[in-house]
Amino acid sequence: MRHLTFLLALLIFAACNSKAPSLNQGDALAAVDSIFTTPLGKVYEIPVPSEAALANYAAAKQAFETNPQDADALIWFGRRTAYLGRYREAIAIYSDGIKNFPKDARIFRHRGHRYLSIREYDKAIADLEKAVTLIQGTADQIEPDGLPNAQNIPLSSLHSNVWYHLGLAYYLRHQYEKAYVAYLKCRDSGSNYDNIVSSTHWLYMIQQRLGNPKKADSLLAPIQKERAVIENQSYADLCRLYKGWLSPDSLLQASPGNPSNDAVNYGLANWYLYQGDSAKAKQLMEALVEGKAFTSFGYLAAEKDLMHFLSSKK
Repeated sequence: MRHLTFLLALLIFAACNSKAPSLNQGDALAAVDSIFTTPLGKVYEIPVPSEAALANYAAAKQAFETNPQDADALIWFGRRTAYLGRYREAIAIYSDGIKNFPKDARIFRHRGHRYLSIREYDKAIADLEKAVTLIQGTADQIEPDGLPNAQNIPLSSLHSNVWYHLGLAYYLRHQYEKAYVAYLKCRDSGSNYDNIVSSTHWLYMIQQRLGNPKKADSLLAPIQKERAVIENQSYADLCRLYKGWLSPDSLLQASPGNPSNDAVNYGLANWYLYQGDSAKAKQLMEALVEGKAFTSFGYLAAEKDLMHFLSSKK
């Protein structure tokens, strides 16, 4: 029923002549996004956005409606919509935008990200693979942050984000060889240390999953014990764990429910899996999916692993 309602909303959206959803259409799509049920049957009510988030959304919407032929305005309209938890509405905005900007890799990259949020992994892969073809032979560009870090220094780029999200999509489909290649491309696309620790974390986990612990260890060569990061502290700490510089007990986050804590706890769960303690790994993953950040990457990965575990027990 949830998918049928979404399809109906999209049909209404497509029938409109305007370049952006009208108030009623936007309300219809927002209603679809008000409740989310995960594949494990957990039901989440989308929280009421903050006044600041609503104000940013309203400004982005007005900017797009004022100039619907501006790709930047469209992208920010979609991003600000997604920040409200209205992922399907954001997807509809990007889908409409692709009609006008079919060669803009950024729109495919952002729509692919939001397909991940709603567990449409094959669609995410299709979008992100399309983005890969569109960025080939182009100069990389910094992607501005929607939620700036403490130093207000944007760290990610279009190319690194395309490869990072594609790697994650492959990982969630358990296509580990493809995920490995994508994360290598991601690590090669940016020299800042935040990018190095985030991509190295996934590269290490993938090779452990593939049963190649020596190769996994070799991938940790760029990790430095005291080097600081700006925003990817969770990934930096996990890489220190893999190097033997931190203990697992020192990293365990008692309060799952935000992307950073979920990243740490998922990495820890995998670390226990590598040590042969599958019961502890499963326990950590089950605790993780009791949290509220149901679109965090750690949550998505734990959820997918638990689904695989349950299916293997049938």
